[in-house]
Amino acid sequence: MAKPALGRGLGALLGGNPSGTQNAFAAPAAPVAVDSRERVLRVAIKQVQPCSFQPRKDFSEDSLRELADSIKEQGIIQPLIVRKKGNEFELIAGERRWRAAQIAGLAEIPIIVREADDRSVLELALIENLQRENLNPIEEALGYSQLIGQFQLKQEEAAVKVGKSRTVVANALRLLKLAPELQNFLRDGRLSVGHAKVILGLLTVTDQKLAAECILKKSLNVRQTEELVAQMQKGNSPAPATFSKPPIRDAHIADLENKMRERFGTKVQLRYRQGKGSLDIRFFNDEDLERVLKIIGVSVD
Repeated sequence: MAKPALGRGLGALLGGNPSGTQNAFAAPAAPVAVDSRERVLRVAIKQVQPCSFQPRKDFSEDSLRELADSIKEQGIIQPLIVRKKGNEFELIAGERRWRAAQIAGLAEIPIIVREADDRSVLELALIENLQRENLNPIEEALGYSQLIGQFQLKQEEAAVKVGKSRTVVANALRLLKLAPELQNFLRDGRLSVGHAKVILGLLTVTDQKLAAECILKKSLNVRQTEELVAQMQKGNSPAPATFSKPPIRDAHIADLENKMRERFGTKVQLRYRQGKGSLDIRFFNDEDLERVLKIIGVSVD
């Protein structure tokens, strides 16, 4: 019998489930986890093409260059997941690594070939990005919309497919009712989802834009935005203002966070203030935790 990924003790201590029975409170397993029994192939990078169903559209050039530097030094540690398509391969998961590998000048890349139809590919790409928290709110909403529209699913069915509640999916889809300009503010982080949900309480695009303008100008938090929208619903409009970006995070902290995110291949949050703080590294199943532990040199035996 194969040894569980985290050994016989650690998986149980951390709530793992090597027996195969799903824990009702556990996060869904990453759909693209690599089975050690799967065959890893090396193919020419030009044989691999991007996925037309990829929900993620925005790839930071700086982030890709940093990943490319890491690939030049260490290579691609985790194989890309693909499906056969004619004489080529189409990505299911790993587009960032594929893009960075091109920047790094790699001629060949490691892949694992899986059988998957269009629906499965979209589901896998969407779930991978959601679990890695790589999608901005609008990309997430568009992913749900594509899944529902392309395969004639109900919201409940789409929610089950991606391991989310129907409420989460419904709230995400509501964001697509915002004006394109406001959707862009969500894409680049100038507005949060909390802000957007409150703004959607205003019925006209004009009022929504005016509210967003005031939020950005005055750097309002969600509670203050609720008060603003409540006043506007009573007919009290805020004075027009010029769009301006709210204060951004310390550039050094953001840079460190990005570097760690690339190093660990998962969501990393660094909180720092006057020499104190915390570091949050996300993982999504036992294999993912084992991978992170290996990176930092911690043995699980």
